[in-house]
Amino acid sequence: MKLLKVDTLAQARKRLLEAAKECLPETERVALADASGCILAEDIVSEEMIPAFRRSSVDGYAVCSKDTAGATESIPVFLKVLEEVEIGHPAVSKIEPGTCAYVPTGGMVPEGADAMVMVEYSERFGTDEVALYENVPYGKCIVLPGEDVKTGDIVLKAGTRIGPAQAGTLAALGVVQVPVFKPWKVAVLSTGDELVRIDQVPGPGQVRDINTWALSCYVKKTGLELVSAEAVKDEEVLLEEKIREAVKACDLILISGGSSQGKKDMTMEILNRISKEGVFTHGLALKPGKPTILGYDKEKHTLLGGLPGHPAAALTVFHLLFVWLWKQVTGQPDQPPLEAFMTTNLAGAPGKTTCLLVKLQMAPQGLEAEPVFGKSGLISTMAEADGYVLIDMNQEGLKKGEQVKVYRF
Repeated sequence: MKLLKVDTLAQARKRLLEAAKECLPETERVALADASGCILAEDIVSEEMIPAFRRSSVDGYAVCSKDTAGATESIPVFLKVLEEVEIGHPAVSKIEPGTCAYVPTGGMVPEGADAMVMVEYSERFGTDEVALYENVPYGKCIVLPGEDVKTGDIVLKAGTRIGPAQAGTLAALGVVQVPVFKPWKVAVLSTGDELVRIDQVPGPGQVRDINTWALSCYVKKTGLELVSAEAVKDEEVLLEEKIREAVKACDLILISGGSSQGKKDMTMEILNRISKEGVFTHGLALKPGKPTILGYDKEKHTLLGGLPGHPAAALTVFHLLFVWLWKQVTGQPDQPPLEAFMTTNLAGAPGKTTCLLVKLQMAPQGLEAEPVFGKSGLISTMAEADGYVLIDMNQEGLKKGEQVKVYRF
């Protein structure tokens, strides 16, 4: 078998994005309780102000700020307390010069008050008088209506991943059903006669099945729906049967192993048989990741990905192609890279983009990127790394002390 249609990383991404135009994710509405990790499919526009009333940011006394002019601990001002506002209830009094009201944090500031004096700067005398020891300016510790969110504000943009802060924002706006992208359904097939279950002790020439577990975890982390994941022996009939089943049920199939030039690497032939369009990329100018297969089944609207069998290479290709693709079709913003300095000289790979795993460490001159050396079959290199640096295919290499961009997984 020859590696045909070898693409650069940029070319492979372009081909994938073109294929994905025919299987763009649908949108759906899910309950806020189920929206964690989902990607917003629409802008969220506020239909109300937050807060909707003047709110105190401290425990203290709502006052007319002019009443506190010159107030100190030795010369306090004395004001009449009209009421104690209860949290969650409206204020009923109107504050005029010489009067005040106690307001808890988050409570409604009564009409007429224009500042808050923190309770730490007060001393209560009976039920209706207080001494204040602080001279406060106009507006102190009062959150105005709409200061957090105004009516008509785009509070969250489409493409935003819903985390704790976003869930809280949606709750504050009363969004019960959230418009999100329906995640692609994904099947993971890890191929190889050498693979044994993780609860087995490998015999001579055998290894535990790593890719099924590693890729499945990454699929879920990306926000995709894992439909199935299993190891399959290098039996052509069996592998073809498994792929055909997956094509019917999934939007994306990931097949690790069986994509290079070995005698039992039959993934390309199978994909070309079961898909009319077949493979559009076989071989990637990427280190690690050269034996990568990309294809598309137009009839079933299923993307096909043949990943290298080596764990670190498989995860690298999945990240650089399919995590990237999902972010593109859902409008997710790129995570900005970190700036760091290389700790050593490193040669590039002529004609290939190199994905260099690095770990980060602080140094007097700033953040440093130290290469994590290891072959593409070593999963421990991925576990040790904090991120990666891309060395361009036309770049000779990196020099010690050179500033580089470190991307996070």
